[in-house]
Amino acid sequence: MNVSIDPSWKFHLQTEFEKPYFKELAQFVKQEYQKFTCYPKGRDIFAAFDHCPFQETKVVIIGQDPYHGPNQANGLCFSVKDGIPHPPSLVNIFKEIKVDTEQPYPKSGNLERWAQQGVLLLNATLTVRAHQAGSHQKKGWEQFTDAVISKVSTEQEGIVFLLWGGFAKKKSVLIDKTKHHILTSGHPSPLSANRGLWFGNQHFSKTNVLLAQIGKKLISW
Repeated sequence: MNVSIDPSWKFHLQTEFEKPYFKELAQFVKQEYQKFTCYPKGRDIFAAFDHCPFQETKVVIIGQDPYHGPNQANGLCFSVKDGIPHPPSLVNIFKEIKVDTEQPYPKSGNLERWAQQGVLLLNATLTVRAHQAGSHQKKGWEQFTDAVISKVSTEQEGIVFLLWGGFAKKKSVLIDKTKHHILTSGHPSPLSANRGLWFGNQHFSKTNVLLAQIGKKLISW
């Protein structure tokens, strides 16, 4: 796997790319993509970084795995390509935004528009085998993305971290709470949302309040 990633991130993560675990991970991913259908497309594996340069990052949203159905994953957590039906979690995200910010429900589920405003949409695992959720977990991706979160925490200030669900909340140990803001809630998946753990969290308006307080441009959700 040739690591093609935005130069601003390459500068901060170069030491990770050179570690033995990452070289093993790269070999594993290369073999998986040769033998099986995997998502996202190779060129989109690091799309979350390419659309949101390091120095422009203002918000971090943490997902778990890429979508494993055809033509869904585009390298950004919770996001799907233009024209693709919105998966249930994304539907619930958009429903909350509609109520929270009074913006209309969007036609496109492509969240590149968020990334370009400084939202890092980071899955903990960046690749997956088709139709096999979790198939690339515990191969090294989590070590890499934990390093990303730690690097953002160490090098930046005033970042808003949105941690949805038990998996994401565990990442709070990597974040310096004296320098950053952490908002937590249940996961937007129907299982969690239908139990009253997602709707009404107002994370999108709260994020913009926090950004306004430090003079940063608000996110148009």
